Amino acid sequence: MKPNKQGPLLAGILIVASLSGCGQDQPKTIVAPSAPKSFQQTKTLHGTVSNNSGPVKVGSVSLYSENGKELARVELSDSQRYQIEAPAGTQLPVILTYTPPGGKSSEAMHSVVIYPDVSKYDINPTTTAIANSAKTMGGYTHGNMVRAAEGTAHLPQANKTTAGFRGDPTTQYGGWH
Repeated sequence: MKPNKQGPLLAGILIVASLSGCGQDQPKTIVAPSAPKSFQQTKTLHGTVSNNSGPVKVGSVSLYSENGKELARVELSDSQRYQIEAPAGTQLPVILTYTPPGGKSSEAMHSVVIYPDVSKYDINPTTTAIANSAKTMGGYTHGNMVRAAEGTAHLPQANKTTAGFRGDPTTQYGGWH
């Protein structure tokens, strides 16, 4: 009788296959939802308002809860800079909305606040596009805001390297940060 040289090889393959187990015995990771974030105390939010034509110096900036309740409002007074107070205990996310004089909703712009530690939020067409995109993705979460910013921030071809971006596209090209 000839010795079977495939026996040890076949046994080794079966042992390795049984150890891998097709992932059935692998532990499952359960991610708990994070606690809702809020402003623990009154928070001053500030920034600038601009459109495709440049600085916007008239109109109002309002702070809205995610469900649409107005929490605060300030008027721009011959300056593109705004400063608005968010009440203590305000649940995030909140939406900063610029409304032009006369309330033309077609010219309104938004910026979304999702981090309690950040206080500077500019309002412009890019922040509006990011907010709108994140909302259609399912809401104003960190992940949706990042994906929306990546898909919205435009980078001029002249400023790309063969490997991709040069610099920080989120700050350099008007993305949220």
